[in-house]
Amino acid sequence: METAVLKGILGKCLVWAIMCTGNVAMAQALPRIYIAPKALENMEIDGKASENEWAKANWSQDYIDIEGIQKPKYRTRMKMLWDDDYFYFFAQMEEPHVWGTLKQRDTVIFYNNDFEIFIDPDGDTNNYYEFEMNALNTVWDLFLTKPYRNGGKVIDSWDIQGLKTAVHIEGTLNDPSDTDTGWNVEIAIPWAVIVEASQSDQPPKDEFWRINFSRVNWDFELNEGRYSRKRDAKGEYLPEYNWVWSPQWVINMHEPEHWGYVYFATDAKGKTDFEIPKDDLVKRYLYGKYRKLLASGTDFNSVKKEVETSSETVLGKKIKVTLEEHRSGWNLFARSPFTNKVLMIKEDGEFYSKE
Repeated sequence: METAVLKGILGKCLVWAIMCTGNVAMAQALPRIYIAPKALENMEIDGKASENEWAKANWSQDYIDIEGIQKPKYRTRMKMLWDDDYFYFFAQMEEPHVWGTLKQRDTVIFYNNDFEIFIDPDGDTNNYYEFEMNALNTVWDLFLTKPYRNGGKVIDSWDIQGLKTAVHIEGTLNDPSDTDTGWNVEIAIPWAVIVEASQSDQPPKDEFWRINFSRVNWDFELNEGRYSRKRDAKGEYLPEYNWVWSPQWVINMHEPEHWGYVYFATDAKGKTDFEIPKDDLVKRYLYGKYRKLLASGTDFNSVKKEVETSSETVLGKKIKVTLEEHRSGWNLFARSPFTNKVLMIKEDGEFYSKE
């Protein structure tokens, strides 16, 4: 029997039907992994990454198109470090024409070419951070209570207090008469700010956070020597390119369950590798079901039957999924065959686990 609760929640997702990917998670490549070493010396944020500490950090994989298929036109790669006070980022972006027009903080930076960071400290897909900056070193930082698919609020007035950023341009900014090599960004985000959405007030030593990165790049046109986004014959802006570190498999950065894993290694342990926890593989499978549920319509009984009867295996273990309705919504859950924990996704997308 169709229920008002499920109808209200799932009905909102009809416009997302194309963007919700369904139960294909296990057929996709796993999210990417980066091991960030600890910096032991002071870091100067100048956009050049000239400190010896940066030599400790490996380059990431080259960025790929957001859907995980096409190779981007220009190369993007990055490094990460951390210490007791800051989380550091350095990104190197090929770009033959470095330009930017936006100078006011917290404006919509991705209307210029930009570099973006997304951070979900506890991996529950709720209460996460977004940061963007352009070649003029203009930044936009915001806090999201939930992904857009779940009707979350965007806290635009939230700022990263103590943020340090710098841009180094290999070429000339806003000069169409020459060809540039590209632009680099260096960023230091204080732990004191971003641990607020985590389960601890300390940096995640020998732990991981779910993080992803995006680079928005536009075709451009020149008007009296000034750069702007390119328009088509009807005067509409051409679509942007979205290049990311870990593929999203859909043109939407706001599906945090796809984000990569950043592990914060200490020198004491000397860790050089990291594997995605087995329970996170079950969690990934559950989110495949969850996205399919959002896109499937409003008939609770048929949805429940499909969700609970179709099953797959994770690392050779069969996963039984249950869809449970209650007065204020519904939960999707499974018991992990690896830890015996109950892994659950609430109707608003929030994930949690319990013994």
